[in-house]
Amino acid sequence: MTTILITGASRGIGAHTARHLAGTGATVYAGARHPEHVQTDDGPDLRPIGLDVTDDASVTAAVQRIRDEVGALDVLVNNAGVPGSWAGPAEIGPDDFRDVFEVNVFAPARVTRAFLPLLLRGEHPRLVMVSSGMGSLTLQSSDATYADIAHLPYPASKAALNMLVVQYAKALPEVLVTAVDPGLTATEFTAGSGHSVAEGAAAVITAALDTTGPSGRFTDRHGPTPW
Repeated sequence: MTTILITGASRGIGAHTARHLAGTGATVYAGARHPEHVQTDDGPDLRPIGLDVTDDASVTAAVQRIRDEVGALDVLVNNAGVPGSWAGPAEIGPDDFRDVFEVNVFAPARVTRAFLPLLLRGEHPRLVMVSSGMGSLTLQSSDATYADIAHLPYPASKAALNMLVVQYAKALPEVLVTAVDPGLTATEFTAGSGHSVAEGAAAVITAALDTTGPSGRFTDRHGPTPW
């Protein structure tokens, strides 16, 4: 039986991914600050779990619960994220970056460290980081889609997360580590702009189910995408 933890799973891509993976027969822990907001259905083993990725005590409690209930973790999906301020260079400051990095970079590092012992007990352990094309240095400098988009903290945080993926892949050869770009997806995060949530979740689902690798990739729903 595959056991999966997804952070930020009460809505949007995280919620869709959690429900889909539970439908494959996996035991899925849907992490959320407000677990009562996680929608569950009769049948699939979808378990809401309180998890504030910015709080050490909350993360520790989640580790303890999963350890007590199942003893190991096969897949960790660090999905929780925030968009941050769209203010321009004259208004944006260090605190704006700090707030975004706290959730988009520091939290995945916190959660990964806490759950790593359980992950290393899993079968074909997988670590999935939900990133963005906004964090791709190649796409930001060459793709016309991004030519007129200037958003300071969020792309910087996702570029940092991508580098974490590269380093985790080297440091953890026993774990399949993947960064995924859902693309512009119509959720509250994007004010409803973009393709469907199912399309956005596709790359996350594929990475969570993949057991062959290779590790250290950046993918979207069509396949590999440039760093």
